[in-house]
Amino acid sequence: MKRTTIFAGEELISEIKDISKEENRSIAEIVRDAMANYVKQKRKKSTKLSFIGIGDSGRSDVSKNHEELLWKKEAK
Repeated sequence: MKRTTIFAGEELISEIKDISKEENRSIAEIVRDAMANYVKQKRKKSTKLSFIGIGDSGRSDVSKNHEELLWKKEAK
């Protein structure tokens, strides 16, 4: 484990100290957990998009004709 220094506002530090006392955990442990959760959340969002492959248009020319299909006006 590597030691580091961070700067935070007094209100945030006060909140972390309160949580530390309530949970009977060290401030360092709480900050490590918070950092790990933040990284996990950020990395989770960079996974595949959930909507890829959910539909089938039935067309085989979409990749070739996407511009025309996107901007084609509907006949009234």
